[in-house]
Amino acid sequence: MNYSVSSTGETLALVPEEINSLVDNIRSVIFMDRIKLEYLLAAKVAGGHVILADSHGVGKTSLARALAGSIIWKAETVAAEEIAMDPFSRIQSTVDLLPQDIIGYSRLSGPENEVVFNKGPIFAHFVLCDEINLLTPKTQGSFFQAMEEQMVSIEGRTYPLPAPFFIIATMNLKGAHLFPLPAPQLDRFMIQLSLGFPSEEDEAAIIRQHGRTDGWERFKPTTASTDLLRWQAMVDEVAIHDDVIDYIVALVRATRNHPEVSIPASPRTGVKLSRLARALCLIRGRDYATLDTIKEIFIPAVAHRISLHDPDRPRDGVLKEILNSVPVDPRRRRL
Repeated sequence: MNYSVSSTGETLALVPEEINSLVDNIRSVIFMDRIKLEYLLAAKVAGGHVILADSHGVGKTSLARALAGSIIWKAETVAAEEIAMDPFSRIQSTVDLLPQDIIGYSRLSGPENEVVFNKGPIFAHFVLCDEINLLTPKTQGSFFQAMEEQMVSIEGRTYPLPAPFFIIATMNLKGAHLFPLPAPQLDRFMIQLSLGFPSEEDEAAIIRQHGRTDGWERFKPTTASTDLLRWQAMVDEVAIHDDVIDYIVALVRATRNHPEVSIPASPRTGVKLSRLARALCLIRGRDYATLDTIKEIFIPAVAHRISLHDPDRPRDGVLKEILNSVPVDPRRRRL
């Protein structure tokens, strides 16, 4: 199915209203900052994946459930190609999970010893990997190809993972038996978000609604899966000026010159940052990416991609220094 932005911009003008409907539906059961929810949806629309890194019990899993549950899955979206995709799957991470528990495995079946493939939970349009840093490095690695190439290779065969394909990985910041994600794995996530603790007013509302067994009773899907595909196709139609690209490059390269940065941002960072910015502008009704949008998303899109010599220093602080030191005006950058 081919989607494009109409020359009159009428199709583009519909997107913010459609996104608002999805946002309102999610926020009917999840009490969270709207801007952060826009970032998460922009990552989805951009074709990226998200880490929700926070303390336990703040609603990370419920948010993923609300997003997946807001989608009306059309038959053409979940139709089988080689292997049928499930609408949603949840992987509850434990230290004893193996790669085949994620991607699947083949087995012999019946009197003819026919080879049958048992698909893993990676074969879903929305995959929630709960507490990903409980997985061993070997099992974490089973996500690499799926996240970068949207396919998996199993026992010599390669299987596609048709769009939409979206991974939300939750990660507790403190706890025992944690296996930190290596830099190459983190670099494949488009953005890392923290929900944080709710306001006093929201916390009271959470208790009123979810202190009952029917807190989700009225929650229904509102957005067609084909809309997700349409929005994703429209991102390429959002213009990005050379000046904006040059600013992205200057910011990324500044991470390589900062004395406190031990592992700087990779070239992939600029690609993901530009696409995230265009997706965010799309869902806000703009047909071009702005410098202000780059500045707005720079920290949540880059902080998880760098490492510092002093691991106890917040990476946000270093990135703020970079934002403050890199001029927006390209003429000043050449001085």
